[in-house]
Amino acid sequence: MSLLTGKVVLVVGASSGIGADAARVFAADGASVMLVARTEKPLAELAEKLSAEGYDVAHTTGDVSSAASVAEFVAATVARFGRLDGAFNNAAMGQGGRLDEVSEEDFDRIMAVNVKGTWLCLRAEIAVMERQGSGSIVNVSSIGGLRGSSGMGAYQATKHAVIGLTRTAAHDFGPLGVRVNVIAPGPTETPMLDELRRTIPGGVEARIAATPLRKAGTGAEVGSAAAFLLSDRASHLSGVVLPVDGGFTT
Repeated sequence: MSLLTGKVVLVVGASSGIGADAARVFAADGASVMLVARTEKPLAELAEKLSAEGYDVAHTTGDVSSAASVAEFVAATVARFGRLDGAFNNAAMGQGGRLDEVSEEDFDRIMAVNVKGTWLCLRAEIAVMERQGSGSIVNVSSIGGLRGSSGMGAYQATKHAVIGLTRTAAHDFGPLGVRVNVIAPGPTETPMLDELRRTIPGGVEARIAATPLRKAGTGAEVGSAAAFLLSDRASHLSGVVLPVDGGFTT
């Protein structure tokens, strides 16, 4: 039996990058998957492809910075599949530049998506899982949430906050049967990493050179770690911060 056979998993931020790759992993591991993102076209294309391969997949659009939108896509998941066993909260935006170079508007936007969005997803998902008496949530932070570095202060602040939300949620909702963990990817081959290569010249290469495995990760590798945390094989893990970084933070 695959890791996620019989599970219903919501993937937030599923249209590209880590979210899309993780959705493929979850489906291959036996889950029924609801895909959510802001942009319809790539989301629909991914859902169509996975469905054509025989997987049980649905999709809907949503904006994590809107409480009403989050409530709608969580409700749509339950309406479509009948329950919610797991959630992968991956929606996020990047922000390069020194702290004094980030505009107030950009700072507010990244906080709204990366921090408020994670909180809104947690709140709506846990409401369903509490009624069921079980569930597992994996939030996506970053190695930027574990340590500092130059040129990404606003982004790193949000990823530290995601870890704080996760640890608090693990305490608050463990007694209700809900596990909450966090993945902290290192450099991972995604469109966001390509953007960092443009905005911070040499920064990505320097991190890869400092990584013991001497390579960037893939979205599938992050998704495989998340699949384990979502599965019953991780039944006594909650509040864990799991770096998926090739050893960079060791």
